[in-house]
Amino acid sequence: MTDTSTDPALDEWRTYDEFAAGIDTYRLPGTMLAGTNLDLTLDDGTALSLRFTEDAVSWSGLGASGTDPYDAVRVREDVVFVNIPMQSRPREAVTVVFSPTTNRATVVRSQIAAEAVEGTPQVGQEFWAATIDGGEVSGETPGPSRDLIGKRNIYRYSPHHLYEHVYVSSQRYAWQCLEGVQRGHGDMDLSTVWKFADGLYLFCFREFRIAVASVWLHDLGYQLMTTGIFLGLNGDGDAEHSRGGGHIYPLGSVSYPDAQPV
Repeated sequence: MTDTSTDPALDEWRTYDEFAAGIDTYRLPGTMLAGTNLDLTLDDGTALSLRFTEDAVSWSGLGASGTDPYDAVRVREDVVFVNIPMQSRPREAVTVVFSPTTNRATVVRSQIAAEAVEGTPQVGQEFWAATIDGGEVSGETPGPSRDLIGKRNIYRYSPHHLYEHVYVSSQRYAWQCLEGVQRGHGDMDLSTVWKFADGLYLFCFREFRIAVASVWLHDLGYQLMTTGIFLGLNGDGDAEHSRGGGHIYPLGSVSYPDAQPV
């Protein structure tokens, strides 16, 4: 039984670094991409080039270039989740999901705005579908999906992190913390869902109350695991990158008989 004696008051809203500590405990193991070169063509016609060594990636595209550390997870045998938690541009992160089998990819750029604007998440996100140059492209083009609308899942990230998500529309999801420093807290935030492949969904959210956004790849196939990252401002007001990951436990879903959510 959960001990509720230390439950936080509703006005004790936790900072990003407080709730993110340890949220990668059950994350899938990382992988190295040394020697891997990715040349991507984005759906707006621009290019993104990535050159990986054991512990860094030299990149060029999205209007800039640099060399930064990276974090990679092989979520399936032929699907890799890569995040670049930039040191050269510390208020930005670029996340790439790619498959050398289909030669398809998605690219997400998360950026912390210079100033907070009331009613707007301070961390914004941009999305692109992409293809890997030089290979035969197969399968569906990744793009926005309504497949998660109505679904209700629990996410176990560590012995001390348990969250519930309800996907209410193509633009928003609701969450509450069942265990952890945010226990009793919840909200409804902006979200984006893209389907990458069968059972694989890119889920991204942007919070209103604190400056944080996240990128997750949910494997809702047999594995029922999720791999993700956060970018936000910590309690000192500095940009901070964090990793996340864990187990997915579906609770069920609802369907709408007539009028549908946006």
